[in-house]
Order: sequence, then C-alpha cells, then structure tokens
Amino acid sequence: MRLTPFLIAATACGFLFATETVKTPIDNDDVRVLDVVVQPHEKGHMHEHKPNRVILYRNAGALDVEFEGGKKSVLKFKDNQVIWTPGGGAHSSTVSTDKPVGIVEIELKKPGAGKKVTTELDTLKVDPKHYKLEFENDQVRVIRVRFGAHDGAPLHEHQLNRIMLYLTNSKTRVTSADGKVDETPHKAGEILQGGPARHSEINTLDHAIEVIVVELKY
Repeated sequence: MRLTPFLIAATACGFLFATETVKTPIDNDDVRVLDVVVQPHEKGHMHEHKPNRVILYRNAGALDVEFEGGKKSVLKFKDNQVIWTPGGGAHSSTVSTDKPVGIVEIELKKPGAGKKVTTELDTLKVDPKHYKLEFENDQVRVIRVRFGAHDGAPLHEHQLNRIMLYLTNSKTRVTSADGKVDETPHKAGEILQGGPARHSEINTLDHAIEVIVVELKY
C-alpha cells in the first residue's frame, strides 16, 4: 500500500486509548520518543499531532483511520516498518487486526535545518552492504542496519546526533578510531540516543542483528 501524505498523517501513536501502554524512553530538547502498545479493536478519540514524526511499527497489523470530516482509510504495515509522518490532520484510529500493535513515535522538536553529512567515512558510502537508506528529508536521515552473525562494518563516522531503535538482541565489539575496544550489548526494543562517533564494529553473536538509526539533521 502506498502511503500518501494525507494517509501518513494518521499513523501516529499517542492514540488516546483507555488501555494503551505508553513509555517515554527519551524526552529532551531534540526529540520526544514514545513507545506504545495499543490493544486491538478499541477506537481512540479524535486527536491531532503537531510535530513531524518518524514512526516504527514493531509488528505487522492494520489501522482503520477516520479523519475529521468523515473520510476513512485503512493502513496496513509490516513487521518493523518505519515511515515518515508529517504533523497535522485530526483523526481517530482503531487497530483492526486481532493482536496488540507496538509502535514507536519519534516526535521532532526542532525545524529541519538540512544539516549535511560531509565525511568520506559516511556509513552509506563505506558500507552500503549493511547500511540501507530508508528515507531522508531536511529533518532526518533514517537508516536500517543489518549485520549477519559475526559480520561487521569497517571504520566509519557518525556526524549527526541519532536515535537508535534495536529491533533484535545485539552485542557488538566496537573499536574507536583511537583503538579503544568496547563490548556493547543491547536488548530488542531498547531505544537510545547517541552522538557523533568514529569507529568500526563487529557483531559477536551467532545470529543476525538489526537496528533502525534515525539521524537528526538539526
């Protein structure tokens, strides 16, 4: 299903359901991150989201969306699908599938500055096998990272502040540009914020790992 701008505006979390579960792992000057679980077949109240957002659907499902004025649409999404959703557009939503849906919403608190990645060690340049661009605009660059078992990336540089959404359990051996080595375990579902860094890394586990990286271009 193609996500039109009008339909994408309805894909927020913060559904205002009575039985939703909401956590806020990050809330600072740059972003507010909401980690939400919404129960099926419960209609939320009509509401509107002003900030632009990046949305991650943790599991496959569907939403019945009703907009102010009566227009209705159905949105289907896959496991770990990530999308861009601009602010605005009053709507209510109902999870129409039979299982709860986990949703991560990254609210962007600052206007887009279009900050450029200028390093020759940009991940998309030095390791396109493992780093894939999902989408990019003047506020964010969203990258999906996948490493196979005991696979890794050569020396690369992160110039922008970034939010990391861990889709799987992971444990990587990170070697910084000055030779310092660190082991970094993370659990599936963990959400962290990171800053600029230059390092190489290796997945030390016997299974593949996957991470969504949301780089902030302001």
